[in-house]
Amino acid sequence: MKRWFALPLWQRVLGGLALGVLIGLWLPAIVPWIGFVGDLFVRLIRMLVVPIVFVSIASGVTALADPRKLGSVGGRTVALFAFTTVLAVSLGMLAGLIVQPGVGAAIGGAQAHALGEPKPIYDQLMGIVPTNIVQSLAEGDMLAIIFFAMLFGFGVILAGEEGKPMAGLLQSASRVLFHLVRLVMEVTPFGVCALIARAVADNGVAVFTNIGWLAVCVALGVIAQVLFVHLPLIAFVARLPVGRFFKGIIDALVVAFSTASSAATLPVALRIALDKLRIEPGVASTVLPIGASIGKDGTAMYVGLLSIFSLQALGVQPDLPTLAIVLLTGSLAAFGTAPIPSASLFMLAAVLAAVGVSPEQTALIVGFVLPFDRLLDMTRTVASASANLTVTATVARWEKAIDDRTPGDPLL
Repeated sequence: MKRWFALPLWQRVLGGLALGVLIGLWLPAIVPWIGFVGDLFVRLIRMLVVPIVFVSIASGVTALADPRKLGSVGGRTVALFAFTTVLAVSLGMLAGLIVQPGVGAAIGGAQAHALGEPKPIYDQLMGIVPTNIVQSLAEGDMLAIIFFAMLFGFGVILAGEEGKPMAGLLQSASRVLFHLVRLVMEVTPFGVCALIARAVADNGVAVFTNIGWLAVCVALGVIAQVLFVHLPLIAFVARLPVGRFFKGIIDALVVAFSTASSAATLPVALRIALDKLRIEPGVASTVLPIGASIGKDGTAMYVGLLSIFSLQALGVQPDLPTLAIVLLTGSLAAFGTAPIPSASLFMLAAVLAAVGVSPEQTALIVGFVLPFDRLLDMTRTVASASANLTVTATVARWEKAIDDRTPGDPLL
């Protein structure tokens, strides 16, 4: 038992994956007997989705309560992160539509799901504002939950001193939920084993083909986000040497890749902003923590990509209204994603629920992708780390808070 828990979770998940493949190939007769473990894992994921979406978004908004963050620097920071997030979701969706990694994917027995006639855009937009938030929470109406969570967070900020106890409660609830996520993750190797065994028994090793294409799309999305969004901001808005900028932030990108956590990258990013980019401490210490909370370009790209992957796996051909809903909901969900590994998988439910995918099918998709998510998470976190430092440098330029050196003197 000690040796088991001494192993990193990702190694245990890979072990469960390998065992599931062997069972599916060589012992398919026992798959029905272990199927309940996969079903239990699916139910645990569903149990956590709604509270995580609400608490993480509301607590993220209350983190902006510092007056400095609500001023010019904070406003520009949030606006710029919103801009890069929307572009990231769009690029992820575009990669999914071009490569089509989800076509033919076997998601553990889920059947093709037709969404039927989409609601008019007006009805979708009006539905964002809930008439009964308790009912929305009970039904898992993610668009309404996201809207109310953001509004609730702003209400806590506006309450001032009287709202501080609630802000503390939200932060505490957020930490408690993250510990619950860790507990659920301990079940992951067993759930993965059961789900993969069922998938392989039903479909053979061809089930892994789609994951390979999904990994290709993640890499393409990260590269596109850096080249077409971050690089122009650095070159034309922040007006910094592009090559030297990315050379200077390499430490943060490596830490982001190895930890798959934006929060873990924050100390390194702060040191780079102060020492190498020569950004004033007031701006760096304001923008980077906000970025650790809402600057999730990698997650945003992945949520958009995985949403398209999921619809393709369910046999659904998304139309323009569906794509618009995915873009809107994916952007909002990415803002509220916790800075911890694999958190974006929980936010996927917010997007899929908005276009009519059932919680059971969403949970099956999460179980299908989760065994491979560690490497995908490491890759997409690089885009988030790059976005945080890009936005910090851009805001610092707007605020005239960069100490430019004399002509000919290297910036980094």
